[in-house]
Amino acid sequence: MRLQRKGTADDLTAQTDAAGNYAFTKLHDGLYCLSASKDGHAEARLDSLFLGPQQTKTVDLTLGVLQAGKASAASAPQFFDQPQFTVSGVTDTTNLGGHGPDTAVRTRDSLARETASLAEAKPKESADAAARSDVERLLGTHETADLHHQLADLDEKLGDALDAVRHYQRAAEMEPSEPHLFDWGAELLLHHAPEPAQQVFSKGTQKYPNSGRMLLGLGAASFARGNSDDAVRIICQASDLNPSDPAPYLFLGKIEQAEIAPSNDLIARLRRFAELQPENADAKYLYAVGLWKQRSRTHKPDTATQVETLLKDAMRIDAKYARAELQLGIVEADKGAYPEAIAHYRKALEIDAQLQEAHYRLAQAYRETGEPDKAKEEARIYGQLAKESAERQDRERREIKQFVYTLRDQPTSATHQ
Repeated sequence: MRLQRKGTADDLTAQTDAAGNYAFTKLHDGLYCLSASKDGHAEARLDSLFLGPQQTKTVDLTLGVLQAGKASAASAPQFFDQPQFTVSGVTDTTNLGGHGPDTAVRTRDSLARETASLAEAKPKESADAAARSDVERLLGTHETADLHHQLADLDEKLGDALDAVRHYQRAAEMEPSEPHLFDWGAELLLHHAPEPAQQVFSKGTQKYPNSGRMLLGLGAASFARGNSDDAVRIICQASDLNPSDPAPYLFLGKIEQAEIAPSNDLIARLRRFAELQPENADAKYLYAVGLWKQRSRTHKPDTATQVETLLKDAMRIDAKYARAELQLGIVEADKGAYPEAIAHYRKALEIDAQLQEAHYRLAQAYRETGEPDKAKEEARIYGQLAKESAERQDRERREIKQFVYTLRDQPTSATHQ
């Protein structure tokens, strides 16, 4: 018999007696892997065995008969396919990069947060040590997937991401429901573990092919791994499941911001968004930006006019839509109409004085109109806002611990960007 505590170097062995009895004593609480082996027999194993504090459990494993020519394999029933990764710890995020105007990194982090926000509303239980102890005590007397899930929610609120992800995992292994799988994947993605998150969301989409949020999680994990084309394809699938749901379009809009030339599929979905929700300012704006970015590839002479119409519609729907006003300025500047562009940039800043790009583009426009002092002041403001934004992003990233994980058959820990 072999008992290994997951995430540690603890590895215990024991011999069974003539009746097949065995015992491990003085164990710490945690998640274990238990296996039994014997020459000429197929190995039996239980990959996820949870022990609560001071808990005693009796576990029977049955060895199968090893057929000739076949390697040993687990014969015990499996609650869940064994994951191809191990989360072994957490670290800070100082090695993640993403300073300054790194749009892709900002988009990756934003998609992770948006994915986590799709989780079902959590019970409003008190997130303190006493509440956690109560749930843990119940778990020690009767282990259920829901109790593991509840404990995971509490651990995440209390800032213990490592225990949280282990309990989310155990809940999904015991009962691979759509919420349990989704929350496990979202926790991994939120803490910068895109490869493991992708494995979990892939399992989830296979088991629940009509779950739009599972596809969104898979798409976000693909983007975090640098596979933008796959991300767009998968999120488009989520959009096609329920075309009236705005969430997939907003995910595509975030990816659009990081793309130089968005794909035809992405633009087609944003066009549908604008058509299905004609009074949605976001729909008008996102479709307009997509068309504008695509203009160099399509060479359509009326693109600028169509973009202006969409942006003015967005401003009609929401007069405080600063980014739509900014984009109108960009369209005017592209035509060389710098006074008109300046008017739009200034109006955008009246709505949102913190809009960095508006200050940057206003500085450029002032240079074109021969106003160097004004250009210099706008450049100064832009530089200060960019510095403050980078510092804020660094603080936010440090607040979210990064999982240290190992992929199966890979010898080194992974802390991928």
